Amino acid sequence: MAIYLRTLWQGRLVGKDSQGNKYYEDKRTKRYGKPRRWVIYQGRAEASKIPPEWHGWLHFTSSDIAEFRPRYAWEKEHVPNLTGTPYAHKPKGAQGEIPTQKYEPWKPN
Repeated sequence: MAIYLRTLWQGRLVGKDSQGNKYYEDKRTKRYGKPRRWVIYQGRAEASKIPPEWHGWLHFTSSDIAEFRPRYAWEKEHVPNLTGTPYAHKPKGAQGEIPTQKYEPWKPN
């Protein structure tokens, strides 16, 4: 609750990403000459939900939102870490399935 009050009083909305996360910057306070930056997550707070360009902004790697470069056609959309969800990648043989390929273990000479 306190983070929402701080956001309301001291935060300035900078932008939103495709995941629905909102990014804020402190209006007044400067720490080490830089304003404090934070994110309010859409849904469950999970750090892997932050796209690379916003991660750079949060950590002062890129100084301005205008520095975001356009996405190329061959680049995939950012996907958060799906481990532990029904959408997690499960290769053949995972989760107790019997592997279909027989293999010969390596033995040194």
